[in-house]
Amino acid sequence: MDDLRFGTRDERGYWSPRARLAIPPYWAWPPRFIDALKWLPKYLFPWNAYFMATALAYWYFVIPDFEVMKTLSWGWALRLYAVNAAAVFVTYGAVELVYYARRKQGTRFKYNARFPSDHPSSVFWFKSQNIDNFLRTFLSGISMWTAVEVLMLYAFANGYAPWLGWADHPLYLAVLVFVAPAIHEVHFFLIHRLIHTPFLYKWVHQVHHHSVNPSPWSSLSMHPVEAFLYHAVALWHLVIPSNPLIALFQLHIAGFGALNGHFGFDKLEITEGRALDGEAFSHYLHHKYFTVNYGGDGLIPLDKWFGSWHDGGPEAEAAMRERSRRKRDRSKPERRSAAGAA
Repeated sequence: MDDLRFGTRDERGYWSPRARLAIPPYWAWPPRFIDALKWLPKYLFPWNAYFMATALAYWYFVIPDFEVMKTLSWGWALRLYAVNAAAVFVTYGAVELVYYARRKQGTRFKYNARFPSDHPSSVFWFKSQNIDNFLRTFLSGISMWTAVEVLMLYAFANGYAPWLGWADHPLYLAVLVFVAPAIHEVHFFLIHRLIHTPFLYKWVHQVHHHSVNPSPWSSLSMHPVEAFLYHAVALWHLVIPSNPLIALFQLHIAGFGALNGHFGFDKLEITEGRALDGEAFSHYLHHKYFTVNYGGDGLIPLDKWFGSWHDGGPEAEAAMRERSRRKRDRSKPERRSAAGAA
């Protein structure tokens, strides 16, 4: 496929889509009901349907009997870790192998034309982004994913959380499934803004931001504190009346869905004429600029409301630079005052 039909590439090799990021049409005023209905299939397929499919597969083939999970033990916890690790190795690893190791589509649709493996850096373990991200994924990311999973299932098994049955509450639970991605969006925005505060950024979040040019293994390459907070979105289902299957779906939106923001490609070519939308541009812009797009794609447009939205266009670029200038100007009197006191 010719990526220049869909976007432009600058002199540094950075590719950007022509289409700007847009807030979902149900936020439009006056209402655009037809556009909102047309948007629904994209909301459901392929990604949210995939996350639900993995949750169902876990529910029927992986999750132990609830009598077993009434007692915390290393046996079933380590089994869950092994399954999570294997699933991540296969899904994340497949994308890494095809599009980064074998470079099946070269740099077509790649936001940053450089490949991390070609550029060693001392900020990473062994000076390798790939090795560093891979190890942190399995040592930290998947460990905290599993810790949240164990806590959540243990709480449901022991009746510490309000467990609603599908037979008694089908409509309410169906709505909860439908809004689970929105819960993820709000949770992610809140914890993301939190770990961008100076202290937590320096000691926690900076590890993830070392990957300015993210790739699949960057997805869960996090400090343990960030990894726990990120996956803790599933614990909201211990507070609101819910069902453990929906809590598992919520966890998979976070765990498997982290890959979406770190593809590094706008489209993944499947065949010569067909490609899968990666939906990675919003989060790629966050890795590139650090101070924009703390949430997701605007499902709940918190970035828009709080002034940190970047749609990829020149107007958003100018607004971002103006915010940075005002922030520097505000800090100048403080620096002069500190210098005078010294």
